Amino acid sequence: MYVILVYDFGEKRVAKMLKLCRRYLNWVQNSVFEGEISDVRLKELLMYIKMFMKVNEDSIIIFKTASQVFMERQIIGRQLGSTDNFL
Repeated sequence: MYVILVYDFGEKRVAKMLKLCRRYLNWVQNSVFEGEISDVRLKELLMYIKMFMKVNEDSIIIFKTASQVFMERQIIGRQLGSTDNFL
């Protein structure tokens, strides 16, 4: 599946969240990640997030779709993160 993950975390946890999300998804811009991920890997990511997330202070929004093919992406202004994968 293809996901877009957006988060808003407290200042003390934001660096940890950034580092964790970079292991699973492509960084797009501040607090926004996207990419192909399996159900198992997404569940694993969420498990790690819940270990340090404060549910009364932090939030995560995950948009899911079957494939990136069904999404149109428009960037206006400077593109911060690259979603290209080089092998």
